[in-house]
Amino acid sequence: MSKLLNAKGKIMKKLRDIIENYVVKVENHWKVLPVERQKFLTKVFFGSYVLLTIIVIISVFISTSQRSNIMNINHIDGVSKKAIEKDSEQNDTVESLIKK
Repeated sequence: MSKLLNAKGKIMKKLRDIIENYVVKVENHWKVLPVERQKFLTKVFFGSYVLLTIIVIISVFISTSQRSNIMNINHIDGVSKKAIEKDSEQNDTVESLIKK
């Protein structure tokens, strides 16, 4: 069991190292860019985020305004009748014992 945990720990450490190396590489690439390019890309990313947020909010408003507030309750299909019959027999036995 400890070998398995040790192997998982090594895999997680390797994964963490890969992610950290990637982050350092991307950060160094970002720092090499000219300041004007950094500002432009920041504005593009922020603008995209705002646009996506507005689209999601509008989508939520449209979907909630079209639906009614009534909850439909339907029969659940796929339940075995044998299990229900067994449960009902056990319930009848318990109820008859309680009544006495």
